[in-house]
Amino acid sequence: PACREGGMATGERCEIGMKIDRKCKRMEEVMEKRFAELKALVAEIHDLKAALALLEWDQQVYLPAGAENGRAAQIETLSGVIHAKSTAAKLGKLIETLEPADYPEDSTERALLTRLRRDFAKKNKVPAKLVSQLARTTAEAHAAWVRARQAADYTLFAPHLARIVELKRRYAELFAPSASIYDPLLDDYEPGMTAAELDRIFEPLRREQAGLVRQLADRPADDAFLHWKFNGASQLAFSREVVKKLGYDFRRGRLDLTVHPFTTSFGLSDVRITTAVHAELPVSCLLSTVHECGHALYEQGIDPALDRTPLAEGASYAFHESQSRLWENQVARSLPFWRFFYPAFQKRFPKQLGEVPLERFYRAVNRVVPSEIRTEADEATYNLHIMLRYELELGLLEGRIPASELAGHWNAKMQEYLGVTPRNDTVGVLQDIHWSLGDFGYFPTYALGNLIGAEIWNAACRTVPGLEEELARGNFRVLLEFLRRRVHCHGAKYEPPVLLEKITGRRSIDSEQFLTYLKGKYSAL
Repeated sequence: PACREGGMATGERCEIGMKIDRKCKRMEEVMEKRFAELKALVAEIHDLKAALALLEWDQQVYLPAGAENGRAAQIETLSGVIHAKSTAAKLGKLIETLEPADYPEDSTERALLTRLRRDFAKKNKVPAKLVSQLARTTAEAHAAWVRARQAADYTLFAPHLARIVELKRRYAELFAPSASIYDPLLDDYEPGMTAAELDRIFEPLRREQAGLVRQLADRPADDAFLHWKFNGASQLAFSREVVKKLGYDFRRGRLDLTVHPFTTSFGLSDVRITTAVHAELPVSCLLSTVHECGHALYEQGIDPALDRTPLAEGASYAFHESQSRLWENQVARSLPFWRFFYPAFQKRFPKQLGEVPLERFYRAVNRVVPSEIRTEADEATYNLHIMLRYELELGLLEGRIPASELAGHWNAKMQEYLGVTPRNDTVGVLQDIHWSLGDFGYFPTYALGNLIGAEIWNAACRTVPGLEEELARGNFRVLLEFLRRRVHCHGAKYEPPVLLEKITGRRSIDSEQFLTYLKGKYSAL
């Protein structure tokens, strides 16, 4: 049309059009080549991160005690290499050259470029020296944490925590100004979330749950049969059978024992889970294993086209926790779940459970009892454990709580929030692994995951006809398929609020749905 308006001859118009077509084609080829180069660099970084994750998995599962220093050095070296490649000028140039807007709005290419731009900008604010210091310090701190737990002596870990807090403050200051020193750390796990937003969500939730706990904690429950000794090997074998039935693919994963259960991924073809066994807590091993299975099902369900990119992970840590908490609580603590699995559980432990009817067992499993251990907490008290940790983290980072005095503050908060004073440091301030790994900002995602999980569960109940009846028949595939379609396959393609809206129709986290679920469940017990 432009040629015609200029009064050009037909031949001239065709020649100009052909030149434009050839130029456009060459530009497309150049952009395709650059995008392929970018993906190759990103895949290399992903593979190095997988190798680092393997070192860290081995550190927590099989590492000999005498190998701690050598492993700390290896983790420091590899962390430095990953940071260098993640902040390299070549990567930055490719990211700068390729504009997200040049790709369709809902495309994987656009999502990948948006994510890479954000990550590159954030990583380039962090000096390589600080990354290496954090890697070595946390590797050494983890070993000290294990020794401190064994001795039930927080003072063995306190100097290491003080050093981590100092390094985390330096990290957060790189992103100044921010409304709270906590914001940059929280953003690493929950993009866009702030301490102010957390407080908006947590304050009414804390008030409602504290009131609910006061109502429920005095209810009598006959659960003496759950405090007998249950063979550990049988617990582990039963847990393995359950997660296989839920859909965990053992061809692309494995189950091992560790001090603190966790899930790790070395790529979508290798997603591993760990658990812990306690002889006098027979349901603990099962619930921990199902919790980690929820994380693994998420990773195993991500679209393979996203593999070896930053999109091959959960939308956020809160979304990841929504999956683990949904399978642990809405499923594995439910009556439909136990209608299917209780006969097999009874068969494994006839002496302890042979005369215990299902309804009595179900009430015992869901008894509300304020307790020392977060991972053993019931649904009504769990979020209080998280809020306690959030407040202590904030106090450490703001300098209001010295690391040397953390145990005392921990015990005081436990008494204030739950009416419980820990027997010793192992079941108190040393019970969680996260601070030894430097994971400041992580804990709030557990509570946020509870809230998102309740919203997703409600969406599943609206979408899947007779969902609870299907679960009672042992058909867990219907729930997994819903989650695969609506949550898992997308990986980190969408920002958390966008994905939440796609699933539930709401962009903001709604604590009311979780509270309604809790009140409904416990009113029926």
